[in-house]
Amino acid sequence: MVYIMKVEAGTKFSYLFANKPGLEHANLPSNYKGKTLEEVLPFNIAYLLQQEYEKILKVKKTIVFSDEVILPNGEKMMGESFLTPVFDENNEVRYVVSVTRDMTEAIIEKQRLIESEQRYRSIVDHNLDGILTINLKGMILEVNPACSKLTGLSEKQQKNRSIFDLIPEQDVAALKSLILKTTKGFPIETLDCRFVHRKGHYLTVHIKTAPVVVNTEIVGIYVIIRDISEQAKNAETIKFMAFHDQLTGLYNRRALLGDLDNHIIEAKKERKKFALLSIDLDRFKYLNDTLGHILGDEILKQVANRLSEFKHCKVYRQGGDEFIILLPETDRQKVSRFAQGILLKFSKSFYLSSQEYYITPSIGISMYPNDGNNAETLIKNADEALFRVKEKGKAHFQFYRSEMNSILKNVVEMETLLRKAIERDELSLHYQPQVDLLTKRVNSFEALLRWNNQVLGPISPGEFIPLAEDTGLIIPIGNWVVDTACKQIHEWSEKYKQDLRIAINISPKQFQQYNLLKIIQKSIEKYRINPKLLEIEITEGAMQDTTDTAPILSRLKDLGVSISVDDFGTGYSSLNYLKQFPIDVLKIDQSFVKDVLTYDKDAAITTTIIHLGRSLGVEVIAEGVENEEQAHFLLNAKCHKAQGYLYSKPLPPAEIEKNFLEEFYIK
Repeated sequence: MVYIMKVEAGTKFSYLFANKPGLEHANLPSNYKGKTLEEVLPFNIAYLLQQEYEKILKVKKTIVFSDEVILPNGEKMMGESFLTPVFDENNEVRYVVSVTRDMTEAIIEKQRLIESEQRYRSIVDHNLDGILTINLKGMILEVNPACSKLTGLSEKQQKNRSIFDLIPEQDVAALKSLILKTTKGFPIETLDCRFVHRKGHYLTVHIKTAPVVVNTEIVGIYVIIRDISEQAKNAETIKFMAFHDQLTGLYNRRALLGDLDNHIIEAKKERKKFALLSIDLDRFKYLNDTLGHILGDEILKQVANRLSEFKHCKVYRQGGDEFIILLPETDRQKVSRFAQGILLKFSKSFYLSSQEYYITPSIGISMYPNDGNNAETLIKNADEALFRVKEKGKAHFQFYRSEMNSILKNVVEMETLLRKAIERDELSLHYQPQVDLLTKRVNSFEALLRWNNQVLGPISPGEFIPLAEDTGLIIPIGNWVVDTACKQIHEWSEKYKQDLRIAINISPKQFQQYNLLKIIQKSIEKYRINPKLLEIEITEGAMQDTTDTAPILSRLKDLGVSISVDDFGTGYSSLNYLKQFPIDVLKIDQSFVKDVLTYDKDAAITTTIIHLGRSLGVEVIAEGVENEEQAHFLLNAKCHKAQGYLYSKPLPPAEIEKNFLEEFYIK
């Protein structure tokens, strides 16, 4: 839109020329030429234009201004006008050329861009994550406030420097790789690394990158940074707790299994040996129970500290008072010296609450690859070696040997089978007759337990009885013995119409059973037998605690059962027992009987026991009689009965009936 205006006197401006767009835009009449602004335009528009035209008379150079007008169709138009003066020979402005362009679309677009920029800036400036804009070489171009807060550096301190200056050297390669991927068009890449804070400490940050694309070309990169230091710290804490013992701070079993797997892989590749030492504190349970768990925990901490003093190894706590040491790249000779060093370290006392305590360790050792090629086997074999150390007196060390595994395996297998022995009807009682030395008749027997397993065959009582004691199986087995013996008394009483007494052994653990009396009474009543025909045989060891034993024996006596003391003379305070307890039978231990013909002392002790028993009115039975000379000696000493292989080995009920009972009691 072009207009040429003539300058009239009195700062008036009249139209000289207007092109067609100009005519249409200003809606000028056909006779517009020679007329002033006020004459052809609305007052408000004419007034504003008059102000702009007057300016050019003062400045005498091109001026630019923008205005907004309402078109005849009611739409708004934003225009940009250039007013250019035309001078005469006296340098006076005679004409003004006005060129106006419709800037509506351009201004709207510009406004849109401004608003878009403001939205972008709002997102960036108010974002809680740090945002950096960098060029393709990593130079920082822009920084948002959150990034300044995160790093402690102002925008000025960060701009125009490399982003790689803000991270530790060991993380530079990873960030460069991330940026390289982004420049190749990968939309978003992530990385966890560290950022340097102004105060010198490191922040753990999570980084995301996105390309800056202008006209389909990547010209830069947005780097979005989130501080995850707290989360990283929590993750480290969780990881520490997962692989460390809470009490001592040592590595735990989970860490041990992982380390062992790694060591095995490395050792296999490089053909190296390493050792596993399983350590258990001797008598720690006693200390823990005596001092209390709080002081017990303090001891464990001191033990952990003492073990941690050893170099070139890793120490683990299995749990309780069990520790394991992994000793890499070693041999048996070095391990022996190392184990001796541990024993020496523990020769020094521990101090707790101003008290001095001595603790000794027992150590079992397994070696890779000889003692196992996986973690589970190495740990198991070290534990088995430790078990043998405990068996042999504690406070020393021992290497694993292959035969240990077979022994322990048999014990474990035997325990499993023993637990099922009763329900599988594998247990039985054999009976050894007790012969009257004067009449040669038999009216009493000792019941002896036998086990014939379906898999292992006959198993010696010397093997399975101690196992039953250790595992507590002696209780149900003992109850079975009581019931079976009472049943046998009933059957023989019914069959032979005679009082035939059967003695059963009661172990110390079974003797402490709270319901022993009820179990015995129940079996007596179940089979309706004379109580005196059941003889309860206990060892002197079971009677040492007179406070508990005396009431139990008294109540047994009230039931009417007979009571005998096995292995008499081998324990302590035997005469005191005879004084305090209601005893019916004394059994002379076979260790005395064996040598009555050889050693005068054995003969004297045996004779004294017999005379003592007869004086107290109790029956005396000699065990382990193997020849006629021993039987003759006992008869002359007036011993009541004898039992042993001279007369018979323990036999099943059918053979006892055939060989002894039918001879005497069936006419």
